Amino acid sequence: MQADILRAVAQQAPGAPDQPWEAVIAAAERAPAARIPGSLRHSEESWGRLPPSEPITPAAVLVAVVERAGALSVLLTRRAERLARHAGQISFPGGRADPEDGTPQRTALREAEEEIGLPASEVEIVGRLDDYLVGTGYRITPVVGFVTAPPAFEADTREVAEVFEVPLSFVLEPANYRRDKMTIGGVERRFYVMPYEAYHIWGATAAILVNFRDVVRVSC
Repeated sequence: MQADILRAVAQQAPGAPDQPWEAVIAAAERAPAARIPGSLRHSEESWGRLPPSEPITPAAVLVAVVERAGALSVLLTRRAERLARHAGQISFPGGRADPEDGTPQRTALREAEEEIGLPASEVEIVGRLDDYLVGTGYRITPVVGFVTAPPAFEADTREVAEVFEVPLSFVLEPANYRRDKMTIGGVERRFYVMPYEAYHIWGATAAILVNFRDVVRVSC
């Protein structure tokens, strides 16, 4: 399965994970819905009436596939409740790009080490997934990597309340996802939800998991 995932992500990647941020941003801006958040892309007729997301903040997350005793899982975190944005939500390790990062790969690896103590040397990067723009203006570039000898994760409690894993078999099962919606400011937003045990996984995190699921299922 690990080889299948590597091949699938590499074949369908929108670009290299070590592509310079400048090139990643330029390509994203050329997309037809470059400044329409993912939760609003269901209704093309409304795009012209929506204010563009401004400014756009480049960010990267690490979609880490962890191997333990031959079983694969996807690593996620629960954000600290004290954070100003997306407090308590389920996310991947990651965050905004720093000027010195240079590439999405570097941003994702740096953030993972800072947030959960995962050394970059323990991650084998295999590719990228499609960008996802959230309503708060962050354009997220997901970077996929394997962790075959996972260390004991050490969460930075200022940012991360909990580190946990979801079995890959659960992530790849379409029946475990549903579409939901809510109206904010008179505009209907639609998003994916993937409940797992006590965790409510939704929004950008669930959308990235759907993208990852579809990439892997198409090629495996």
